[in-house]
Amino acid sequence: MQKIKKFTLAAVSVSAAFLLAACGSQQSSSSSSKDKQVLKLSATAPLDTIDISKSTGYGQTGNVFESFYRLGKNGQPAAGLAKSGTVSKDGKTWTFKLRSNAKWSNGEKITAQDFVYSWRRTINPKTASPYAYLFSGIKNADEIIAGKKSPSSLGIKALNQETVQVKLNRPIAYFKVLMAYPLFGPQNEAFIKKTGKKYATSSKYMLYSGPFKITGWKGTNDTWSFVKNNQYWDKQAVKLSKISYQVVKTTNTGYQLYQQGKLDLTPLSSEQVKQLKKNKDFKTYPYSYVAFLAYNFQAKDATVKKALNNKNIRLALSLSLDRKILTSKVFGDGSSVPTGFVASGLAYDPANKEDFAKEQKVANTVDYNEKLAEKYWKIGLKELGLKKLNLTLLASNEGTNADALTQYLQSQWTKVLSGINVKVNSIPSKNAYTKASSGDFDIYVSGWGGDFSDPMTFMQILQKGTSYNYGKWNNAEYNRLIKKALTTDANDVNKRWQDLVKAAQVANADQAVSPIYQQTTAYLQNSKVKGIIHNNAGTQWSYKYAYIK
Repeated sequence: MQKIKKFTLAAVSVSAAFLLAACGSQQSSSSSSKDKQVLKLSATAPLDTIDISKSTGYGQTGNVFESFYRLGKNGQPAAGLAKSGTVSKDGKTWTFKLRSNAKWSNGEKITAQDFVYSWRRTINPKTASPYAYLFSGIKNADEIIAGKKSPSSLGIKALNQETVQVKLNRPIAYFKVLMAYPLFGPQNEAFIKKTGKKYATSSKYMLYSGPFKITGWKGTNDTWSFVKNNQYWDKQAVKLSKISYQVVKTTNTGYQLYQQGKLDLTPLSSEQVKQLKKNKDFKTYPYSYVAFLAYNFQAKDATVKKALNNKNIRLALSLSLDRKILTSKVFGDGSSVPTGFVASGLAYDPANKEDFAKEQKVANTVDYNEKLAEKYWKIGLKELGLKKLNLTLLASNEGTNADALTQYLQSQWTKVLSGINVKVNSIPSKNAYTKASSGDFDIYVSGWGGDFSDPMTFMQILQKGTSYNYGKWNNAEYNRLIKKALTTDANDVNKRWQDLVKAAQVANADQAVSPIYQQTTAYLQNSKVKGIIHNNAGTQWSYKYAYIK
């Protein structure tokens, strides 16, 4: 999910790019129950795509697309399109039985072949799915991604109309929760071929498998709606008749709409938090989203490239930042200081229940230390033969604390590091993401929200060749350890865990990226809104059981 995958403050994964605000205007006592069940939500940016093969996150669309499972409370897989899922004794063969009443939003039956087609379409290199790497571990996936085998060789097949079999290269510890991710949901081949190039360009050129379906989205507009999908297998559990979305670009506007009774939930800026934290409607939602600085190790400017490949320069940039001041004073919304690249509260050591975030920590990498920062900076400049260094910071201008963050980074670096000149390029998140993806940046304010509750959801993206490794960091020892953890028998949990810890320490010691903060977003939420499920990884928001009291 950023995540928020992805929300970067610059492309804040899309999971975090859509910090949703729900709203429902006050209803009169004469309103019918059905009329009352309308939830009005806001987003900080337009929906960029509704194609699950090409999406960069599913913060909203996890409510309209469903896989074998869906994410329930506390990040646990809950009932989805499969009525059962079983795994072989060796952990390498999964069999999913689909519900006989699983239907597309047009009433057609969802079949096993829809899953086979969907997975093959997503992993096909021609599709250029940014999430293709999540298929790693499924038979032949890595070879298909590398263009060495046909997508038809992927380890998935339909045994009959309602039975899907998945073959893995090895047991995957987090496979069941992974199957709750909309990326692994079905797609209808006949519908895609029928709509052709129009597929997923507007809400009418899409079939939906989840509790809601989209209406009124035309590809670029700032308003759209989710309406109850009456073909959904569990439609009786869905109480909302409609969810209306509109893009609200500033927290001030969101607050005004909330005050007018037009929003039930609106995100707050750091200044608003200071004023409203004692309000009875004040609420915070933590998320396994870590904002970080991505350094471009392949920068187009030769001097910048040389500088960012210098570990002393990266350490100086990181140690200059007082993350405690940033989170407590500048933001003040409950966001916390990260210990490294992997979010806290995500996963725990199977041997001693210690948080992975604590075990990954490397001293003098993210701790505020001006003297040490100055020391590394001077050493780095001397090694480079420079007295001054000009850098451009690429960031999104969307999100509750976007401007506050870039202003802090720029001022703090200028204060601590003699000879640095930082220019801020603050642009819409979609544009920033495009520039970052093409390598057109020096330092990028990026971020990642976990797609599932395992350290691998963060650590895979720093592997060589991964689409979200914007800066092209490449470390042989890190790659070796991640590959080892990916191929370790899932039953050998302690060995796998230690490999992941070692890999995280390699990345953190080298400052492959520099973590800035772990996100907690503060909201005002109407007490009449009930049943929202919020998770700190994966599909962040679920409205399947939401209702207006």
